Amino acid sequence: MSNAKTTEHPPIYGRLIEERGDAPAEAREAAQQVQRQAAVALDWSDIKLSQQKRESRTFSAFS
Repeated sequence: MSNAKTTEHPPIYGRLIEERGDAPAEAREAAQQVQRQAAVALDWSDIKLSQQKRESRTFSAFS
């Protein structure tokens, strides 16, 4: 088992980021954007609310 801190990046990591960009950060950003888009696309609360309003306005002989 190593005693090295896992939060510190080796020196080569900084050079790779300078040369090639921070791929993990870009992937994380893209994943968060997809999650936000999916949450909006799967948010049916407006549809359910409008359906409940419609149903409450309909005539029922049994109410």
